[in-house]
Amino acid sequence: MPTPVALRFVTVEFRILGPLQVLRDGQAVEPGSPKQRALLLNLLVHHGQVVPRDRLIEDLWAGSPPSTGLGVLQNYVSQLRRALGADVVVTRGPGYALEVEPGDVDSVRFERLVGEARAALERGDPAGAVDLVRRALGLWRGPALADVAGEPFAQAEIGRLHELRAAVTEFELEAELSAGRHREVIGRFEALLAEHPLRERLWWLLMLALYRAGRQADALRAYQKARGLLRDELGLDPGAPLRDL
Repeated sequence: MPTPVALRFVTVEFRILGPLQVLRDGQAVEPGSPKQRALLLNLLVHHGQVVPRDRLIEDLWAGSPPSTGLGVLQNYVSQLRRALGADVVVTRGPGYALEVEPGDVDSVRFERLVGEARAALERGDPAGAVDLVRRALGLWRGPALADVAGEPFAQAEIGRLHELRAAVTEFELEAELSAGRHREVIGRFEALLAEHPLRERLWWLLMLALYRAGRQADALRAYQKARGLLRDELGLDPGAPLRDL
């Protein structure tokens, strides 16, 4: 009786939190030309969805596709299938889709870890929350979707991911503050505010850290600075949480 052949399941991992990286069974795979990379990133932005061929052609050539656009697109898809596997890039109705597990995409893992970190903080485990959020932020290797930073199809997702990263960095510091590390986080709050000076929540957290570190006068000065920035830049007074603190 012949020996049964063991089934081999291939894993493909996609990293988009920085320059595109693709790993197949742990080995780096080169997705190909810039247009092929853009095609793969378009499918990754919409992973779990079918992207119509017409839309892909429009996106790849910024609204001015060549007359051979459909044939070129089909050739790019064939090359991606050879690199990644025919079961990864699949035809669905009028377009193409990626057949990947959500956890195979680093941006999805990032959001999952953030959700776990928030749950840890809610159940009173700030140290666990800090560990999880550090793992989440450790997935970032540079600007999200860096290979297609100027492409219109990527702008909404780039903006969403970078806003989430800023919020998560803020959340990490909040968890550190909850763990009693108020003196250690003051400098990091100040550095983050240099990048995001109009985030009221950051000013609230900085003031709280300064107060808990025994620096009440500095906390009041931080409030005055926040109030001045908000009035000058937005024509607004600080919101109730900041005023109440």
